[in-house]
Amino acid sequence: MRRSYASPPVAETLEGRHVLHEEYTVRGHGGDEIVTSVFRSPDHPGSRPAIVYAHSGGLMFGDRFNALAMNLDWVEQLGAVLVCPEYRLAPEFQDPYAREDLYATLVWSVANAGDLSIDPRRVMVAGASAGGGLAAGAALAARDRSGPALCGQLLVYPMLDDRGRTPSTGQFDGVGVWDRISNETGWAAVLGDRYGSDDVSPYIAPARATDLTGLPPAFIDVGSAEIFRDEAIDYATAIWRAGGDAELHVWTGGFHAFDIFAPHTALAQGMMRARFDWVANRLSD
Repeated sequence: MRRSYASPPVAETLEGRHVLHEEYTVRGHGGDEIVTSVFRSPDHPGSRPAIVYAHSGGLMFGDRFNALAMNLDWVEQLGAVLVCPEYRLAPEFQDPYAREDLYATLVWSVANAGDLSIDPRRVMVAGASAGGGLAAGAALAARDRSGPALCGQLLVYPMLDDRGRTPSTGQFDGVGVWDRISNETGWAAVLGDRYGSDDVSPYIAPARATDLTGLPPAFIDVGSAEIFRDEAIDYATAIWRAGGDAELHVWTGGFHAFDIFAPHTALAQGMMRARFDWVANRLSD
């Protein structure tokens, strides 16, 4: 599965793109070193907004270059600095590795804002699927730990709830690219013996958070025909009830990651346009 989900060589993705790529070493969970890629546009000098991005892959596979071709639009068109950590994967590295690797990268990005040409006032966390859940967890951790002040959290069809209790979990059992069994496998891999218990941190399963006050504005999108539909809706609703700012898009007929698997469709184009416009607004001066 990891081999089939691996990204193409980064040089292929960067071909024809006016983007600079640098590799850094960041101290992740436990002080261990993880590789982090930073992408910048030479056409946008000076201090720039930044997006710290967590890739998809069910917490078990994927790499920091997943969805890079799409995400480079933020770099080329908005002048954003894109920071992509190689967070560690389950089951070899169970919670808290992935979430703490991402959070450490967020802190590192702001601490090194000068060297990275980042404007620390305009930093957001983002992620897709499993990475969307990690991004939501990083926003919670930043609030609770008095960490970086974020201008937004972009949660793309996020994996938020380990408990599997929502109606959409049952509706998409054996259906789609990521179904109930896939979801249970991912959560069991990352949580280990804690899977199915109450001993689960909201930083890895943000749907468990009981306090959603004081969070940065959120953008949440999801397909109507996927397992994460209801937990995404519930999370946006919980943010609203806490007095927060959330923009929610539920794309009728969309299956999980349809923007990746069917990017040519009008539905996917609309999804990506809405997402891009929100990011552009949040990162503007």
